[in-house]
Amino acid sequence: MHLFAQSMETSKPVRTALYGEHLKLNGNIVDFHGFELPIWYTNITQEHLACRRESGIFDVSHMGVFRFSGHGVKQWLQGLASQQVTAIESGRCAYTHFMDESGCIIDDMIFAVTSDDEILGVPNASMIEVMKDWFDAHLTEGITLENLSSEYSIIALQGPNSKDVCEKVLGKENHIGRFRWKPLSTNELGIDGWIQGTGYTGENGYEIFIPNQQAPLLWSSLVAAGSTPIGLGARDTLRLEKGYLLSGQDFAWSKLNDDPFLHRDSWETNVPFGLHLEHEFIGKEKVVSHGTDDARWWGLVQLEKGPMPRPGKEILSLDGEVCGRLTSGAPSPSLDRTGIGMGYINGVSAGDEVLIQSSPKKRIRARVVRPPFV
Repeated sequence: MHLFAQSMETSKPVRTALYGEHLKLNGNIVDFHGFELPIWYTNITQEHLACRRESGIFDVSHMGVFRFSGHGVKQWLQGLASQQVTAIESGRCAYTHFMDESGCIIDDMIFAVTSDDEILGVPNASMIEVMKDWFDAHLTEGITLENLSSEYSIIALQGPNSKDVCEKVLGKENHIGRFRWKPLSTNELGIDGWIQGTGYTGENGYEIFIPNQQAPLLWSSLVAAGSTPIGLGARDTLRLEKGYLLSGQDFAWSKLNDDPFLHRDSWETNVPFGLHLEHEFIGKEKVVSHGTDDARWWGLVQLEKGPMPRPGKEILSLDGEVCGRLTSGAPSPSLDRTGIGMGYINGVSAGDEVLIQSSPKKRIRARVVRPPFV
């Protein structure tokens, strides 16, 4: 039985293969989308800065693993994706959105092209079953989809020192460049699986996919090599500083969320990669329909002290007209806790000033920027 399906049926959070390791490290465990995972081990700021300055490891085994295979699989996936999948060579990774017929993003995904006939994709934790059903509904003859999520653990090793740690634990032959993919080579630990140069922090690093039974050995070896265990809290502030979308918070599928403000297409998310308009894909009609003043996703940096920017806070023009709303926001550990946020805003450009309605009686000046913040 699939892990996510099991958690839904039993109403009990699923424990990843690394749960025991988290307890050994005194992780503060929370229920995250049906999985018991650490939100921190020491504190969010300390873990965040360890990743930015040295290296950190994350248990991201709640994320899914899909295998798409068959002759013409790249052409098939391209018809569903905002990314030009056919341009991605074997051994490379890429980012994409998947939209429904109305142009609403269902989910985003990193995928790796392993050969002309196979692609490995990583759906978000809360969307595994949704995306499985959606892909199944669009399968064509000769294309198959396998859900491998319950079989594999995923450990992310991120930060400027991650290459040294990887080579120390898995050998130099298992280093791989940014947005590249390859099977793990023979190593002293006997670890199988694959490694790719991807992550959710904006730092150089890796995501390592391994059979569940091998996960504790790899995790403990990475800790022994000097990498800092990092929880979900710092994972969120790290992605926020780099301007990465969070599925379900910065966008949401209309069939799962009744807030129309979050029902967005790829143009509106303003992401500078993953959108290719020279091919046909589901949702394209909406993507190309926008005017220049339509709301897009922008970053905001607070210019004065006050309450921190938080999701749901309104954004106003300097003359007091509502022009948007924050979807993400927090103090930035890398910027001495300066308030940063992201949200959809109408009619602005980088460098403009706006106001954040931080509380019923307090408005904070902020500058519009194009992320990343650091």
